[in-house]
Amino acid sequence: MSLPESRSGRRARLDKLREAALHRKVLAKHLPAAFNGRWTRRHWAHASLFATLGALVAAIVPGFSNPVATQASLAVPRTTLALALPALPLAKRRAPAGDNWQLLTVQPGQTLGALFEQLDLPSATMHKLLEKSNARSTLARLRPGAEIGFDIGADGTLRSLRYDRDDTHRVELSLVGDEVRERVIERPTTTRTVVISGEVGRSLFWSARRQGLSGKAIRQLTDDIFKYDIDFNEDVAASDRYSVVVDQVWREGELIGTGDIQAATFTAHGKLYSGFRFEHDGKAEYFTADGRPLKKAFIRMPVQYTRISSGFSGARKHPILGRTRAHQGVDFAARSGTPIMAAGNARVAFVGWKGGYGRTVILDHGRGYTTLYGHMSRFGKERVGQRIAQGALIGYVGMTGLATGPHLHYEFRVNGVHRNPLAVTMPPPEPLRGAALAQFRAQTGKALAQIRKVEDVIYADADTTPPKAKAARKG
Repeated sequence: MSLPESRSGRRARLDKLREAALHRKVLAKHLPAAFNGRWTRRHWAHASLFATLGALVAAIVPGFSNPVATQASLAVPRTTLALALPALPLAKRRAPAGDNWQLLTVQPGQTLGALFEQLDLPSATMHKLLEKSNARSTLARLRPGAEIGFDIGADGTLRSLRYDRDDTHRVELSLVGDEVRERVIERPTTTRTVVISGEVGRSLFWSARRQGLSGKAIRQLTDDIFKYDIDFNEDVAASDRYSVVVDQVWREGELIGTGDIQAATFTAHGKLYSGFRFEHDGKAEYFTADGRPLKKAFIRMPVQYTRISSGFSGARKHPILGRTRAHQGVDFAARSGTPIMAAGNARVAFVGWKGGYGRTVILDHGRGYTTLYGHMSRFGKERVGQRIAQGALIGYVGMTGLATGPHLHYEFRVNGVHRNPLAVTMPPPEPLRGAALAQFRAQTGKALAQIRKVEDVIYADADTTPPKAKAARKG
């Protein structure tokens, strides 16, 4: 090696030594003294920090917590078995590609043409189906919610279309060349008589729907059976119970319909009410357990889903006139436009404007009974002298005349004398007699036994049946 090279090498080594010495001096100022066998607080802090970091890394990275596979474990021999499958039948091998049904649910306002367009099917195919089959009347007017099935081949052409003609028949239209083949498939149904029982909870409608009762059946329970005895807006508590016997229609494991309520019980504030469907003189009605019709001469409230804003009183201060006078009716607060029903079968005696009552209808029910409906926003289609049935629409809630807000002012008069419509006692309807009563008891006894059996199972552990209801059930 030459002299200049040796001098440069020595100079480089000296520079490295000086740099290392300087680095040690800097570290000596900032690092603790060398470990002399005694742990200081700083040593313990550093050790804890490194231990925590190690635990976190082991938990986050799965590879640190799993044992490393050994070469022996990786070298385990594996064996593959070849299983012989049964031969495909000749008919299956020659058959075309399997069905590819696509089900579309008809939306409101949607037509068959819109369904074909959604599936990119030509309209010429749709017209061929309609022209060469008997399905035009059904497919031309699709109802919302109906299901239409399309069997589309691998090449994107329509092979078959199917729809339900009714609950028990399905129609399938198949395209074979220029020919349309129609096949009607019968879909058998079964009817089951079931008992649905539950508590009102936060809402009777919500509870009954959850138990499987249809909306139609719930309306029968509240509007046809118990509306004369129970105010479902005010008289029902969360702990009250209901039980109904209904016929359900099933098809292929699917519930497709619920029939009329055959029997029902309702316990409201410890009092048991019951109703049984029975056909008498060609007309189906609901009766009490002793054979009296549930339908009264007058319904309790001529408007639904409302509250009483002012009751029947001898005297009160009029909110507009400011003077004290008798309030000879009941005010039902409701939204403007709420339908108003006739309280009973009647002849229309008056339709028009009547002073502070505003738009008013007066009905004559015979035998000295009349009812008045005031503050209407508009009338129904009734005319003076016309005969109308109980529950008929006679007008809509409003605030015409002397009214501070939308409500119905309802008056009940007997021989011209005002009576409280919520407290007046009406003569009970005539009960069933003779052979009709015997037939009724034979029919309703079975339904009542079904209800009692189910309730005994459901409420066996929670013996919370009110004493009045227990006594009524035993009777």
